[in-house]
Amino acid sequence: MVKELIIDSTPTGVTIALIEDKQLVELHKEHVNNNYAVGDIYLGRIKKIMPGLNAAFVDVGYEKDAFLHYFDLGPQVQSLIKLTKIRRNGTQGTLLDNFKLEADINKAGKISEVVSKNLLVPVQIAKEPISTKGPRLSSDLSIAGRYTVLVPFSNVISISKKIKSNTERNRLKKIIESIKPKNFGVIIRTVSEGKGVAELQKDLLDSISKWESFMKKLPETEPAKRVWGEMDRTSTLIRDILNTDFANVYVNDQALFEDIRSYVHEISPEMERIVKHYKHKEPIFDHFGVEKQIKNGFGKTVNLAGGAYLVVEHTEALHVIDVNSGNRTASKENQEENALQVNKEAAKEIARQLRLRDMGGIVVIDFIDMHKPANRKVLFDHLRELMLLDRAKHTILPPSKFGLVQITRQRVRPEMNIVTVEKCPTCDGTGEIKASIVLMDDIESNMTYILREQNEKNITLCVHPYIAAFIKKGLISLQWKWFFKFGQRVKVKEVSSYHLTEFHFLSSKDEEIKL
Repeated sequence: MVKELIIDSTPTGVTIALIEDKQLVELHKEHVNNNYAVGDIYLGRIKKIMPGLNAAFVDVGYEKDAFLHYFDLGPQVQSLIKLTKIRRNGTQGTLLDNFKLEADINKAGKISEVVSKNLLVPVQIAKEPISTKGPRLSSDLSIAGRYTVLVPFSNVISISKKIKSNTERNRLKKIIESIKPKNFGVIIRTVSEGKGVAELQKDLLDSISKWESFMKKLPETEPAKRVWGEMDRTSTLIRDILNTDFANVYVNDQALFEDIRSYVHEISPEMERIVKHYKHKEPIFDHFGVEKQIKNGFGKTVNLAGGAYLVVEHTEALHVIDVNSGNRTASKENQEENALQVNKEAAKEIARQLRLRDMGGIVVIDFIDMHKPANRKVLFDHLRELMLLDRAKHTILPPSKFGLVQITRQRVRPEMNIVTVEKCPTCDGTGEIKASIVLMDDIESNMTYILREQNEKNITLCVHPYIAAFIKKGLISLQWKWFFKFGQRVKVKEVSSYHLTEFHFLSSKDEEIKL
């Protein structure tokens, strides 16, 4: 399987597309100033204890208080509370060599026995704010590296279950035992298999350095503010998924390209060569066919190659996916076999859709009815195998006698939602037609204001490709007439996702000029 990352950087944020064998399987968006990202640590203040929920609401500066359940406190939360008090008094070093750990809390205890109103406690974002809910928190802190995860207030070394070899497990455990600091536990990740002492030690030292950075900021951080932040989404994604299967990482921004190449050089020097700077004028997602796949993949109806299709519906509580055979026909003799083939084809696309849209919570799939139990088992095993590529935690139940398959999938971020329908090019969604003959007058009027009133320089006009062709046509084109009128060249950029009469102006810094 050949994998590629296509990274589109704009002034408003970064969009990352993961491509497997030329097919889009994951789409991630990171907005500028994205607070409350998974892994960030805040100095939370307990606002309200809810004994009925065995949970607390915590102020971390978000518009709604974040949620902290008793089970998410972590067994060593008393040590964390104690460390926070000592550290904010300035009497504790950054490591835990001389720190005396407290006893673990009771697994069946009450939250009111552990925390109280207005108590300050560091908390980590476990789930980003989703819909009307605030962030979900954990005070069982951990700092993830590429090969290891550092867990304070523990001395346990855990190894990924995906590493099967006992010899390799023992080797990794001995290495980590020899280099880990006192009162820190370590989780050894799957990608550490086969890695040498130097690589593991460097990764662990990086995580320890992050912990020390958190400890240094803890005394001076105000309550409800962020103490320590995870890396940006791009670097985090590369850290977690980069392996020898990757052929290319394309980036369209020079500064981001340099940052990513430097980061890849640190974590995996031999793969630095795959990071490439995209320099063409055509938008990077259009060049690699990602934009078209986004439009095809995020609609309510998803068409499959064989003529079948999926209908994807969303409710507040769950997602429902209906499988339809469409115009695919079969004789009565092999109707069961045809249903199995359509269902297997649909299962492949459903596994991709779950990753692509990052759908979480409960997902119910209505496959085409199959009467033979053996075929239902074949479908179940096929779906489980396809879902092995999904990094999110999930559970799949076997098909019910009604043909329904239920999946629970971990949700830590808001679901990716892309609008695939476009506004009517003649009415702009209002139902009233605007005379297209005045479009150029509108553009020129706005241009006059921007260039003469606001004194902007080197602006770019973004329009639909048809309008761009009209502006550029002829020996003395409109573009040249504007040059003679305003005394400066106005760049014209084609944007295929715009509707026909849509236009926007960008400044010299590629920021949209608000009109």
